[in-house]
Parts: sequence; C-alpha cells; structure tokens
Amino acid sequence: MNIFKISFKLILEIVFVTIFFSTLNAKSLDKFDHGDYISNYFSGILLLDNNEYSESYKFLKKVDGLENSHKNYSIKYLFSLINLGKFNEAFNYSKKLDERNLNSFESDLIIGIYYLKNKKYDLAQKYFLKLKNEKSNFILNNFVSNSLFNWSSFSNLDLSNAEKKINEIDPKFINLINIQNAFLHCFYDSPKTEILFKNITSDERIDFSRYNYFYASYLSKMGKIDQAKEVLNSALDLYPRNLLLNQFKYVLKNKREDNFNCQNISFIAAEILYITANALSSQSIFTFSNFYLNLAKYLNKDFYSFDALLAENFYKIENFDKAKEIYDELGKKSSIFLWYSSKQKARILIKEEQKKKAIKTLGDAYDKFPEKSVYEKIDYATFLKNNGKYEDSIRLYSEIIQKIKKTHPLYPKATDGRGVCYERIGQWDKAEKDFLSSLKQSPDQAYVINYLAYSWIEQGVKISQSLKMLERANSLRSDDPYIIDSLGWALFKLKRYKDSERYLQSAVTLMPEDPIISDHYGDVLWKNGQEIQARYYWNYVLNLKDTEKELKDTIKKKLISGL
Repeated sequence: MNIFKISFKLILEIVFVTIFFSTLNAKSLDKFDHGDYISNYFSGILLLDNNEYSESYKFLKKVDGLENSHKNYSIKYLFSLINLGKFNEAFNYSKKLDERNLNSFESDLIIGIYYLKNKKYDLAQKYFLKLKNEKSNFILNNFVSNSLFNWSSFSNLDLSNAEKKINEIDPKFINLINIQNAFLHCFYDSPKTEILFKNITSDERIDFSRYNYFYASYLSKMGKIDQAKEVLNSALDLYPRNLLLNQFKYVLKNKREDNFNCQNISFIAAEILYITANALSSQSIFTFSNFYLNLAKYLNKDFYSFDALLAENFYKIENFDKAKEIYDELGKKSSIFLWYSSKQKARILIKEEQKKKAIKTLGDAYDKFPEKSVYEKIDYATFLKNNGKYEDSIRLYSEIIQKIKKTHPLYPKATDGRGVCYERIGQWDKAEKDFLSSLKQSPDQAYVINYLAYSWIEQGVKISQSLKMLERANSLRSDDPYIIDSLGWALFKLKRYKDSERYLQSAVTLMPEDPIISDHYGDVLWKNGQEIQARYYWNYVLNLKDTEKELKDTIKKKLISGL
C-alpha cells in the first residue's frame, strides 16, 4: 500500500500531530520542535498504520524519549517492536515505562506475558491484575486481561476455584468460556476433559473444527492413540482442508513431537491470544491482530498455525513480499505446510501477474507431495483449470472421478470442473455430459446450472428449458450478476425484450465492468428502440480493458449496422 495515499484517517493523524507538537510543554519543546522530529514521528505512525513495521521502527526509534510527553508514542513504538518479533527489546522498554509510571495496556501486557513465559506467575499476575482493573473501551482487551489474569493464578488454585474464575468471565463470551473450561480440565488432568472437548467439537452452530486438534492431541498424550486417530479422521471427513488437522495427522503418522501441551500455561495463553488475533483479523484490524499473533508466537514459537494467520493478514493488506517470506519459512516445516504454503504463494503470484511462476511453484510442490489424496488432486486440478491448463486439468479430474463414488462430496465438483475444461477446448458433448452428471448428484448448484443453461442459449438450443433452469438458479443465488445476465439473455433469445431489459439492466448495475453483460444490455436496448443508448453501451464496451478482440470486432460492426 502506498503510504502517500491520503485518507480521512491520515488527515486526522496530520491534524493530531500538528496540534500535538504545538502544545507540548516548554521543556519538551526544546527537544522536539525541530522539523525532523515531527517528520520522523509522523512517518513512523503512517508506516505503522500501513503495517510496514521495519520502516516504522526505524523512524520511531529516532524520537526516543517522546513517551515522557506523549503516551501514544510509546504504544506505537511497542506495536512496531512486537510486530517485528523484538520481544526482549519491547520488554525492556516496557519496564522502563513502568519505572517512570508511563505504562499503558500494551506495556503491562508485554511485561505480564514475559513473566508468564518464564513461569514467574506471581509477577505475571501483578501486571495482568493492573490490566484487569483498568477497564478498556476495547472489549477484546478486557477478555484478554481477564483470561490471562485467571491463567496466571491457576498454579496456586484447585480445579473447583479455577473453574469458578473462568465462569465469571463476561457471559457474552460463552463460547470462549467453554473453550477455556476444556483447556482448564485438561490442565488439571480432569476426567471431564474428554467430554468437554467432545461437546465443543460436536456443536454444529459454530465452526469449532480447530478444537478437534486439541481434542485429538489430548487423547494422544493420554496414550489413546486409536481414539485420537478416530477423532482426527472424523474431523477431516468434515473439514478435509483444515491445516491444523492435517498437520496433526502428519505428526501422528511420522511420530513427530506435537507442538501443544495443555499442561503448559504459556501454550494455553498463546491460544487465547490467537483467538483474539483471529477476531481482529476478521474485522480487518490487522495491526492489532498481528500484535496479538506475535505475542502468541513468543509464548509458543513452534506452533506454526499462528504463522498461517500472520501470512494471511499480510496478504489481505497486499504486503505480498512479507506474506511470501512467511510462507517460505512455513513450507520448510513439513510436506503439509509445503503444500499449503505453495498454494498461497501461487495465489499471490497470480495477483502479481506472474502466471508461469505460479504454475511452476504449485507444480513443484504437487510433485513433492507424498501420497496425494483426492483433495490435493482437486486443488491442483482446479488451479490448472483456472489458469488455462485444460488438458492437464482434465487428466487429474478424470483420476478423481474414477477413484471416488458418485455419492462422494467431491464428485459434483470434479465433474463440473472437468466439464468446464472440455467446454473450453471445444468438446461440448463431453462437457454437457459432465455438467448433467454433476447436477444429477447435486441439483442445487446455481453456478453449474448457469454454466450449462447459458451454453445451451449460446448454441441456440433448449432455450425454454434453460430459462426455467436459470429462474431456479436465480432463486438459489439472488443478486448474482452473472445469473441475472443469463436469465435476461434467455428472455432476449425468446424475443421477450421488455422482460429481458429489466434483468439485463439489473445485471449491468451490479457488474458495470463486465464487457459481455454491457454488450447484452446494449443489444436489448436496441431491440426496444433505444438506439442511442444502445450505441453508448457498445462504445463503452470497446473501452473496457477486459474486452476481447473478437467481441470488439462484433461491436464495431453493430455500431455501423445495428442488430
């Protein structure tokens, strides 16, 4: 992201900095009234807002001492340090703030986590109590402070009193209370642990797939390996691409060391911080999310699924270099992480318009992946299809279709994917057969219905049947511009031009940059006697960057002769 793009938020920052530096007390002004101090501070906070932590750190470090007059400086400096993984430096700086009574939520949190990691629970409790007593306007901060305070005290409490503390957490966090109770009983080696994990993972209202891993991990450590594998395999049937579950399957199979232990308070605290980071990420609050993630990594440095969320955060803010750097390191941990990371890197390379490199990256990872399941095969087949490698994709889809039963959840996707490939290389009879087979097994696939029906319309066949199918697709996926366009185009082919215009106008409103939709709308305007408006839309299509040459040639003829 370009740091010089001015947004409303940045304008507020500028106003704030201007006011701030004009109102410092006279003693402070001696040091900070120079333009370079203002420039360094302002550059630092802009770079931090854009999640460019290395550069932010460089600028903010130059105005060391500003915390004496400006508390916000120390908070931003700590964010830069933690998000760079400079935990010891952040701890030392936080202690300096504490000695001067300049502490903040962030500095007390860092000190408390440092002591927790080093099993100095009384000292950790002291700082978490400060957090707990200073209620934050940020509700997740309150959840974190209450939870960490509780866990720092459990080494001196029995299970009954510890459970009472967990249940005193704000009831709006009921799901998080239930998760912590399961960890609590695991920590105390309680016979209720198994049933508590089972209750969480069987709750169908919320995706608790992640906690199947902790359940299986607990069973494994109790020596119940067969039961752990049963839990794991049942979970993978429901969530076959879950990274944490697949990694633990790899750990069990290869007898590797598991990177979680529920009797380690630091590891449980790390999971609490991860939950917080995940919630913040879902709200696009990436600097705070990364802050909590890096604290979690400090507490459990070998729990690599934290890195997966960290990389995804950088992907979402389009810091692709940092995301790829994390994926490169993650890919070295196991074949499971290599496949996952390679998929993510290929996605980034496609965004960067490096298709050849993306195809090679994922192809190399696929070749290295041992014992490929149908899920790796369909991931790779779909990637190849989406990037124009139709023959290779057909080969993989065919392998999958031959291997699985028609009742398998991947069967409709595999037949649809192969159908698209056949259609793209001009083998319509095979494509049609695959689409019909896909819909026979799963009739409610709106996009498959749309693809098949639109193909029939373009061929001038089964138009009335296509219209009925598209009406069904529209009821399944209302407000989808592609389905609405197909529905309008079916009506156009049936010469119901007034009805057609209504749908095509809706489609072009939803997707104005799509050349085919705008071309269709121009056609129906012409048929309804609105020739000037029709030519406007045809001219508009000519200027769209995604308009293909064949369509441009057709439109040039229409501009001269009409329809």
